[in-house]
Amino acid sequence: MLIAVGFFAGIINTLAGGGSLFTLPALIFLGLPPNVANGTNRIMIVIQSFFGTLGYRTKGVNTFPFSLYLGIAALIGAFIGAQIAVDIDAKLFKRILAIIMIIVVSIIVLNPKSNPLDRVERLTGKYLIFAIIGFFIIGIYGGFINAGVGFVIMIFLNQVNRMSLVRTNATKVALVTIYSLGALALFAYYGKVDWAKGLWMALGTSFGAWWTSRWSVTKGDRIIKIAMVIMVTVMAIKLWLFD
Repeated sequence: MLIAVGFFAGIINTLAGGGSLFTLPALIFLGLPPNVANGTNRIMIVIQSFFGTLGYRTKGVNTFPFSLYLGIAALIGAFIGAQIAVDIDAKLFKRILAIIMIIVVSIIVLNPKSNPLDRVERLTGKYLIFAIIGFFIIGIYGGFINAGVGFVIMIFLNQVNRMSLVRTNATKVALVTIYSLGALALFAYYGKVDWAKGLWMALGTSFGAWWTSRWSVTKGDRIIKIAMVIMVTVMAIKLWLFD
């Protein structure tokens, strides 16, 4: 079951995000406490992102060293964010996040300028500085909340740095590999990781991420937009209606 769920999550996370909507309940169903399931889930995220990065590289899609800079910035932010206690009503925050996710992904899908042929990437100079600062903040956000962080990453890279969705995803999986290694290390340090279950799930996600990363390059931005609309809608409904 873990391999099958992992494979499905690897496809979803590589195309858009939100795979943890399926992997976390599966781990809890198998008897893990929620905090241990959260830590164990990071194994899947690290390995899946690593194989997704390799898959994109085999198709010639590589954003190094840009992705490395952002990954390090997000990693530093994540260590800080993990120590921060935020005084906000959880239900209210989830509903605000749901609304924002729907609005912004609609901008990406409906924006006629999102065609990569009409856009020039902005990866150097002040835009590199903006990205490093932005991903430091995203790292803090992911460190203490982590809900929907994959969508936030895609929105930032597509709208601020003007990367096509294919190159956005290639950058995302590379920096998430770095970012999630730090989170996994923290969970492991506090003994909140079930390595056996996590590695079985990671086996499935690695195949899902490898296949999807290579397949999505040939399909282009359109299939990624479709996946984003579906997963953002599912996650927004979950955030709004369920605790």
